[in-house]
Amino acid sequence: MYLGIDLGTSGVKAVLVDEAQRFVGQAAAPLEVGRPHPLWSEQDPEDWWTATGRAVAALRAAHPREMAAVRGVGLSGQMHGATLLDASDRVLRPAILWNDGRSGDECRELERRVPELRRLTGNRAMPGFTAPKLLWVARHEPDRFAATAHVLLPKDYLRLRMTGDHASDLSDSAGTLWLDVGRRCWSAEMLAATGLDEAQMPRLYEGSQATGTLRAEVAAGWGVPAGTPVAAGAGDNAAGAVGVGVVAPGSAFLSLGTSGVIFVSGDRFSPNPDRGVHAFCHALPRRWHQMSVMLSAASCLTFAARLTGADDEAALLREAEADVAAGSDIGPLVFLPYLSGERTPHNDPHAKGVFFGLTHDSGRSALARAVLEGVAFAFADGLEVLEEAGDRVERLLVIGGGARSPLWGRILASALDRPLDYPAGGEVGPAFGAARLARLAVTGEAPEEVCRPLEVRDTVRPDPALSRAMAGRRRLFRRLYGDLRAAFRESAVPDPGG
Repeated sequence: MYLGIDLGTSGVKAVLVDEAQRFVGQAAAPLEVGRPHPLWSEQDPEDWWTATGRAVAALRAAHPREMAAVRGVGLSGQMHGATLLDASDRVLRPAILWNDGRSGDECRELERRVPELRRLTGNRAMPGFTAPKLLWVARHEPDRFAATAHVLLPKDYLRLRMTGDHASDLSDSAGTLWLDVGRRCWSAEMLAATGLDEAQMPRLYEGSQATGTLRAEVAAGWGVPAGTPVAAGAGDNAAGAVGVGVVAPGSAFLSLGTSGVIFVSGDRFSPNPDRGVHAFCHALPRRWHQMSVMLSAASCLTFAARLTGADDEAALLREAEADVAAGSDIGPLVFLPYLSGERTPHNDPHAKGVFFGLTHDSGRSALARAVLEGVAFAFADGLEVLEEAGDRVERLLVIGGGARSPLWGRILASALDRPLDYPAGGEVGPAFGAARLARLAVTGEAPEEVCRPLEVRDTVRPDPALSRAMAGRRRLFRRLYGDLRAAFRESAVPDPGG
């Protein structure tokens, strides 16, 4: 039995997986995001630990015998978050999250300080990454920066509470801008550029290696055996790839969660930083991956439901489905999904969400359809730049909460012009991937034997008629960002820390 824990932005999910890789149970606990100022996004690390305890307690209550048979624990988590600790491992400030956009000036400063940054890291300096966040803290909160003895990523703070170890995996650490991604080690040059050194960084492991064992009091509280090993694990996207079996070169998935990701696995380091592509280590040895990342995906539907007064996202989707069934057209209505700024391909923290083409006839269902299309068009932008640096992606597995919408699937397949495969259990991909990594850490099996693709329960193919219907809106979508880019920057609210 293996326990996988995924620390997401909106909640913690825990799953139990047996030796036959069947789901035995799962539980979740919610989290809230603090946005005290424009562009800011923060969470209290203590809330992560509390939510983890609740999720694991629910699993134990439902499956006590299975929990007592757990052989290993794996971790997955939201990437890039800056968790600052003092010499006694006390948290110094709320963690600055992946979708925080305050450090744009610091990104430019990092690129100035390290001209070789893109070659070393394989990525552009973006506000979501960890290193520019530390420059922001050094500038605006110098006392906290001076007291920083350790910097951990979100899931690795859970590891610290679980095992007492300062450790991380390579896939998650690749998203800090402190890693020499091609060589799979910390870059002394990048650390020095942010006033840090390797002593403040966690020890690095491959995702399938064990980093330590559960503290006795944690094991007893969770109802698992004493001395249970904890695998290094992975950032959420690499863990999701392990969970759905995207480990062979050229295999790919699309994650439709709070953020949106297209992930392509590879056996070599293939960066394309100038177009906002992320080039990171995979969770398994001698593998890398590329990602296009959009900061708001399924969260756009949550926004639209709140904006229009729909009961919830499911109700809004039902209205949109009925609109399509009735043959209704939304005309030139277009939505730009940049509610938290954007990464690929624009790298623009000041980009904003926009409804364009509103008329007196624009009802709630039309707005919902524009949101679904806008997210799909942004995914298509990301796929285009991914393929600039590599081979054509022939088909995509779909994971994430948004994957449950048939209408969104048809829109996505038609916008991307690719078949979309929906695997059974894809909605818990990262947590399942963490459990698979725990198994590898315990058994030493070959990754290809454990990380097999999940069974595909459905395939959605592009609809030529729908593609033709969306073509004009797709062209307008691509034009609008360029037309509005300067206006986004001019309307940016000054950083209150400045």
